[in-house]
Amino acid sequence: MVRGDGVRGEEQDRPETSALALPERQAVLEHAAGLIAGAWEEFDHAREYQPPVTGRHERLLREPLPAGPSDARAALDAAAEVLDVSLSQVRPRFFAYVASSGLEIGVLADALMASHDVNAAVTAGGADLLEGQVVRWVDAFVGFGGAADGVMAAGGQISNLTALAAARERALPGFRRSGADGRRAALYTSAEAHYSVQRSGEVLGLGADNVRRIALDDDRRMDVEACASAIDADLSTGVVPVAVVATAGTTLTGTVDDLAGLAEVCSARGVWLHVDGAYGLPAASTTAAGWRFAGLDRADSATVDAHKWLYVPKACSVLLMREAGRLEAAFSHQESYMPHPHDEIHPVDRTLEYSRPLRALKLWLAFRVHGADAIRAAIERNLAQAAMLAGLVEAEEGLELLLAPQLSAVCFRVIPPEDADPFAHNAQVVDAVNADGRLLIAGAVLDGVPCLRACVVNHRTTDADVRAIVEVVSEVVAELGDA
Repeated sequence: MVRGDGVRGEEQDRPETSALALPERQAVLEHAAGLIAGAWEEFDHAREYQPPVTGRHERLLREPLPAGPSDARAALDAAAEVLDVSLSQVRPRFFAYVASSGLEIGVLADALMASHDVNAAVTAGGADLLEGQVVRWVDAFVGFGGAADGVMAAGGQISNLTALAAARERALPGFRRSGADGRRAALYTSAEAHYSVQRSGEVLGLGADNVRRIALDDDRRMDVEACASAIDADLSTGVVPVAVVATAGTTLTGTVDDLAGLAEVCSARGVWLHVDGAYGLPAASTTAAGWRFAGLDRADSATVDAHKWLYVPKACSVLLMREAGRLEAAFSHQESYMPHPHDEIHPVDRTLEYSRPLRALKLWLAFRVHGADAIRAAIERNLAQAAMLAGLVEAEEGLELLLAPQLSAVCFRVIPPEDADPFAHNAQVVDAVNADGRLLIAGAVLDGVPCLRACVVNHRTTDADVRAIVEVVSEVVAELGDA
C-alpha cells in the first residue's frame, strides 16, 4: 500500500532506531538495580577498611577514548568498582565533613528526574509547582515563618551567592548594570563563617577586603555589639552595608549565631539579614536545639542544604526569601531566545543557573515517603549521638573535649606527649586513624589548638558507630606510642 505522500505504510510505521539505543535495555536496567541494591545493603553497616585504588583501577582509568561500543553491564560493573574504592560520604562512619548520606528515595528520585531531564530554567509546568511546594515545606519545617519566594540551587555557595546578589541590588540599586559606580559596600559575618561568604563578596564585586569578619563572643557566636559597631563605622564613612550573614551551624564547631540579636541590629539600620544555615538549619525543627534559632523568622533570607542534614544525595540546596520580587530584581532579563509572553517570569529570572535539573524532586519524595516527623527524629538522634560522643571523650583518659557541641560537630584532641609537637602529633593521629580505614575523621584547628573533628549528620550512623570513634582513636594512639 502506498499512501498519498508516496511512502509505503509499513515503512512509515516501522520505528526508527537511535544510534545510541541501549542494547538489552531491560536487562541492563535490572543489572543496575542490583548494583544499587547491593550498595545500599553494604551501607547499612560499617566496613572494616577502605579498599585501596589498585593498579588494575589505574590501568582502567588510563585507557584512551573508546571508539566503539562495549557491554553495558560490564561497564556498569567497572563503574561500581571505581566507586567502591572512592571515599563515600554515605557510609555510617564517615565523620570527616558535613556530608551527604544518600537517602535511598533520593537516589531513586535522581534516576527518575534524570530520565525525564526536565529543565527547571524555563517554565516547566508541574515541575515549577513541585519546586514551589518544596520551598514552602522547608519554610514550614525549619520555621522560617513565611517565605514569599525561594529557589533550589546546586549548593550552599550558590544559594548564598544568590541571596547576596538580591541583597546587593536592594542596597545598591542598579549595581547589576552599572557596577559600583564609585560606591563602596561591605558584608558582615562571623570570624568562623564559611568561606562561601567571602567568595560571594569576591564574585559580587564587593571585594574580599570588604567582607568584615566580626569577632566571636564567649559562646563562639558573632559578637552582636561588634557587628553593630562595624556597620555604624562604615555608615559614618559612606560605606553601604549590603548584608549581615549570620551562620546557623558553623562548619568547625556547629555554633549558631545570635539570630535575634543580629535581627535587631539589622532592623534598626535597614540592613539585610541572611542566615547561612546550609549545615545546621534543619536542627531548628527539633526540640533539643530549636531554641538556638530564635530570630530566624526575622531574617530576609536563609539557606538550607538538603544534601547535608536532610539526608538527600548531592546536590540540593534551598534558598528561602522573605520578600517576593527581590530575586527578579537581581536576575530577570529579556532575551530573544527566551520570550516572556504575558510578562511571564521564568525560573531562570530568579537565579543565576540556566541548566537546572529538578533538584527539588529528591526532597519532595523524601518528605512525602518518610514524613517530616521521621526526618526530624533522625536529626534529634544525631544531636543525641554528638552529645554522647562528647561524654565519651570526656571520660577517656588521654583525650580532651575542647568544646561542648551545640549541634552535631564535636572537636576534641589527643593530649600529646610532653616532648611532642602538638600540630605534628595531631596530624599523625588523623592520618593514622584514616589509614586504619574503619572510620574517617577530620583534622582541624580550634583557637590555635590542633584537634580532631567529628560531625554526625548521617541517618545510618548508629550509637555503636559513634562509640567506635573513641575506640579506634584510642587504639591507634596506643599503637603509635608502641611504634
